[in-house]
Amino acid sequence: MPVLSHRADQLGTENAFVVLNEVARLQAAGRDVVSFCIGQPDFPTPVHIQEAAIAAIRGGKHGYTPSAGIPELRAAIARDVSRLRGIDVQPDDVVVGAGAKPFIAYAILTATDHGAGDEVVYPNPGFPIYDSQIRAMGAVGVPVALREARGYSLDPAELEAKITPKTKLLILNSPHNPTGGIIGRADMEAIAAVLRRHPQVWVFADEIYSRLVHEGEFVSIASLPGMAERTIICDGMSKTWAMTGWRLGYAVNRALAPVLTRWVTNTDSCASQISQWASVAALDGPPDAAEAMRASFHARRDRIVAGLNAIPGITCATPGGAFYAWPNVTEACEKVGAKDSEAFRSRLLHGAGVAVLSDIHFGPRVPGDGQHLRFSYAASAAMIDEGLARLARFIAKGR
Repeated sequence: MPVLSHRADQLGTENAFVVLNEVARLQAAGRDVVSFCIGQPDFPTPVHIQEAAIAAIRGGKHGYTPSAGIPELRAAIARDVSRLRGIDVQPDDVVVGAGAKPFIAYAILTATDHGAGDEVVYPNPGFPIYDSQIRAMGAVGVPVALREARGYSLDPAELEAKITPKTKLLILNSPHNPTGGIIGRADMEAIAAVLRRHPQVWVFADEIYSRLVHEGEFVSIASLPGMAERTIICDGMSKTWAMTGWRLGYAVNRALAPVLTRWVTNTDSCASQISQWASVAALDGPPDAAEAMRASFHARRDRIVAGLNAIPGITCATPGGAFYAWPNVTEACEKVGAKDSEAFRSRLLHGAGVAVLSDIHFGPRVPGDGQHLRFSYAASAAMIDEGLARLARFIAKGR
């Protein structure tokens, strides 16, 4: 058999989907599993968005679109991004894609050259596709630690220590997956000050959870002086409007829009026209459904954090945004005799029917920060209560 390329061999995965497949196998075998492993809203897509898609289908909107997206959607995105971030965005600055995830690869491909030793600084723990795509694109990944003591906000001093003349791209993610941490205004301004001393560095601002903020304010680095020109804003429809399967994301940068458009042309040709018209309805339509979902996530956050902190052996900081809890389970691992969080996760799934992800699914553990799990609280209150009850019983049994 012919051998794989080095690039294919280096390509990682997103373990949420790996664990989800494991859960599906157990459920198919008759096991009762409460799952907190996938970051997906459990709400239906709002009805007015569904209706817009149906109207697009019946109106014959079935074909290719311009690679950058239909003009109506690019204009709607430009208005929305301008309003939310307080910056001037024009429709020509916007590129639409089949989900937000492809723009991670496009940004790395645009900012770095394969095998040249170009560096990409990214958060650890972090969305696993960052590291996977950096490796696959032939760049050098440079993780910068997010620490519990700082509320999982990136440390500007630690960032500056990681930047070298080879650094070409910085990935920022706020609100953050997997911790739910938020980079506050003071830290964001300090990060911008660091970057002004290193003008060769582009910024990829992964802001997919921009509307799911529960504490404080959402701050985009693009809103700070001199940063919009070098920042690729990335956002999408999946999390805010429960449109994960519609596969519709976008990136915003005036200088790079033509380049990003060529990447879309070379890969997906264009995003689904039907999903694009549905997204126009999402952005221009009533905000009630999206706000109701955000309020529900806020209530679920309070519920799961209180429940986790009530279980002996677990401590959980309150996440400021997204829909993830990142409890410290160092003591809980000791109580049940698990060598680490991954062993704890596996035993919890098979022994108690509770599916979560462990910290190593999001990068190497941060030294001195202990063992963690990720819970996605995009789950009903009843599921949260049942899952926490099973977790408490599992730990109470001990070794």
